[in-house]
Amino acid sequence: MVHASPVKRGVFATDRKPSESVEVVPTTRLAGRRSSRARDSVAREEPLEIQLDGTSLTVLMRTPGHDEELALGLLWSERVIESLADVTSVRHATLAPNPEAADNIMQIRLREGVRVDWQRLKRNFYASASCGICGKATIDGALAESPPLEDRSKFRAASFYPLPERLRAAQEAFGETGGLHAAGLFDAEGRLFVVREDVGRHNAVDKVIGWALERGRLPLHGHVLLVSGRISYEIAAKALTARVPVVAALSAPSSLAIALAERAHMTLVGFLRGHGFNVYGARSRVIAA
Repeated sequence: MVHASPVKRGVFATDRKPSESVEVVPTTRLAGRRSSRARDSVAREEPLEIQLDGTSLTVLMRTPGHDEELALGLLWSERVIESLADVTSVRHATLAPNPEAADNIMQIRLREGVRVDWQRLKRNFYASASCGICGKATIDGALAESPPLEDRSKFRAASFYPLPERLRAAQEAFGETGGLHAAGLFDAEGRLFVVREDVGRHNAVDKVIGWALERGRLPLHGHVLLVSGRISYEIAAKALTARVPVVAALSAPSSLAIALAERAHMTLVGFLRGHGFNVYGARSRVIAA
């Protein structure tokens, strides 16, 4: 079984093993006309195959570490599971054709009776990697599985200003490599609960959702999800499945993310820098105080 260990409110989690997400490589440093040999810390990127009841679901590129949370968050975001009780086990493979690949295979077992719509999943994974799909149809599909929010939480504008610095201070691997995205979960008062890093911004969000699922925190009413890059449609859709009312970013939201936010009564905060930001979607959720 998957066991969830409780985390006290207001204590953020960053239980990363340094070797998992960082690799030291040789490099040549150039400065003017001089060159020198050096060592550099870079973000690790490796494939992760997720197997569901013995069948391969997908292969994604990720930064090793918190793979269990990543797998659970992905299953939740794709509506494969409705609760942690639907999962009987999630673990790295113990046997693999190549023993070195065992750490890059996550094997998940669902409880008896959980039905998997493989055709829908194949369509979802294909659409997320393809271009040219209709934006309106995409939003209709997201809202069919995750209805609009009814979250009445309000957030003071001033509570957002310190969030980027708090996220950055908790990005241990980024501090070493400069090459990882991050997602952090905060409450309305700006308290940080968890930060997850990955080469894929969507993976970082899935890890946060998986963290919350394991600890019985879903749905995430009254919370803010802060991402280090931009807010894409996929990130907004994942946040909607976790019922996060506010998604904030240091950069811009995309047009499709804004369209989803407007219909889903979700609030997007973009260009969060210094003492200013833009609000999109359900703008009344943020009050100027």
